[in-house]
Amino acid sequence: MRKRGYARQWALATAITIGATSAFLHTVAARVQAPVNAGSPVVAAEHNHPDQPGFQPSTSTPPPPPPPMGFNAKLTSHDIPVPGGGVRTGGCSGSLIDPSWVITAGHCFHDVNDNRRSGRPLYHMTVVVGKTKDSDPGGYTRQITDVRQSPLNDLAVVKLDSPITAVTPLTLDERPVNVGQQLEFAGWGSHSATVIEQSDHLKRGHFVISGINATTLEAQPLVPRTTDNSPCPDDSGSPYFPPGDEVHGPLMGIEDSGPDCPQPGTEILARIDVVADWIHQQLRG
Repeated sequence: MRKRGYARQWALATAITIGATSAFLHTVAARVQAPVNAGSPVVAAEHNHPDQPGFQPSTSTPPPPPPPMGFNAKLTSHDIPVPGGGVRTGGCSGSLIDPSWVITAGHCFHDVNDNRRSGRPLYHMTVVVGKTKDSDPGGYTRQITDVRQSPLNDLAVVKLDSPITAVTPLTLDERPVNVGQQLEFAGWGSHSATVIEQSDHLKRGHFVISGINATTLEAQPLVPRTTDNSPCPDDSGSPYFPPGDEVHGPLMGIEDSGPDCPQPGTEILARIDVVADWIHQQLRG
């Protein structure tokens, strides 16, 4: 700025100084009186940056990872009708594939003559998801309200009376399978071929695909059989999935039938890939 005489310059300088001071004080007052927006990313950055005075690290903890094998399902009934009257106890194994749906063997739901049956079950079937031992705390208990039988193999998807949203479901493996692929087995079946009583803990085993048929797989154990690592009665519907991912799967087959445990022989599994489209249709229906 050029000088235009001393007196005018002094007056102008004084006015500018007073105006600047007033503007500065007004700005400071506005900043002091203005409410702090806790959701503002700028404010958050100023107060949470490590270089700022008063910085405090976040005390929030990330959510825990999904528990392994949380998807496994234990199916139990105490009123299955039998020919001539009366009822019996029975059970199967399965896995959660959607918050509202479990997959298991089709023959787990039948009429009094053991014919596979769709629709509302003729007996009560309780499903427990999210445990690896009966004594574990927590878990989720549901009832089955609808059964959908596969048109191709001994497999069914069953609907729960209310969703289970806190458990990660197994995904479905829709890719073609190959001989030599390794599988993990998990089920709640008995520990005997003659004394039929569901296990109080999740049984585990390691298998390999030894044969592929149109709608089924054949599997052989990778280690000597025991009643705790092989399917037995009430293991029908047990999931088979690749080793290494005990949270998401994917599901490749389910237990249908096999030798009397723990005798040598071939396990027969219902293939998932050949009915994957049908399964997705049921989940949407």
